[in-house]
Amino acid sequence: MKMTPRVRKILANYESDNPGTKGNLARMLMQGRLAGTGKLVILPVDQGFEHGPARSFAPNPPAYDPRYHFQLAIDAGLNAYAAPLGMLEAAAASFAGEIPTILKMNSSNSLATEKDQAVTATVSDALKLGCSAVGFTIYPGSDAAYEQFEEIRELAEEAKSVGLAVVIWSYPRGGDLSKPAETAVDICAYAAHMAALLGAHIIKVKPPTAVVALEAAKKTYETQRIPIATMTERIRHVVQACFNGRRIVVFSGGEAKDLDSLYAEIREIRDGGANGSIIGRNTFQRPREEALVLLDQIIKIYLGQA
Repeated sequence: MKMTPRVRKILANYESDNPGTKGNLARMLMQGRLAGTGKLVILPVDQGFEHGPARSFAPNPPAYDPRYHFQLAIDAGLNAYAAPLGMLEAAAASFAGEIPTILKMNSSNSLATEKDQAVTATVSDALKLGCSAVGFTIYPGSDAAYEQFEEIRELAEEAKSVGLAVVIWSYPRGGDLSKPAETAVDICAYAAHMAALLGAHIIKVKPPTAVVALEAAKKTYETQRIPIATMTERIRHVVQACFNGRRIVVFSGGEAKDLDSLYAEIREIRDGGANGSIIGRNTFQRPREEALVLLDQIIKIYLGQA
């Protein structure tokens, strides 16, 4: 694997990390059809835990099988595949070495009411399964946020010590945050910055809206004339919040949407300088051939070919 100058530049931003961690970041950045470009498209399949099996997989029944998702990510030429412990264990041997994997280490479920997640895996599990990284969700704004910060502090320290990369899903919710505030541009930028401060190598947030939710922040956005009118401008602002672009930032695909809207959003994410997308339900809830066509188009967008 000959590393490209673009990937070398990205790795140089992680000045405290050991060769193992940088090597695992390189594995993801040099994988698939976007290899070497600095762009990433990752398939996450933790929705069975979050939303339940029928809501997640009934629209495309072959997706009940964990092997389906490994194969989809490989055949689409993606950079990595992320899933909870059981999903990876169910097919890890069959696909060992074929695609970098990310062990999602905490999960919520739709039966619970509190805004929190349980830690459901260990760093040892990630090593045993040959993962390149561990993944962890935080809920800035929730009553559980401080405990989550402490959990990821300990897990990230352990993961980095054995050469694994750290991916943080940073989803504001709970506390005094309204539903519109969860995706407000100031809140998304704040949440992304928190993930960077917690030591994430890769930061995942939702595409931000033009809302500025925090009263204390509104004056700053107005007086400093921070451009947030378009999605591209808002993406650029969130990337700036991640150490001025010195951390890898990817954006979620969210709930299933029509293709034109999805492709338009991906172009704006690309044009805003983000590193890519981590997109699940919009792909695996479609029939396999449709999902492959969709992922092919997304990759072409990031390659500047569409």
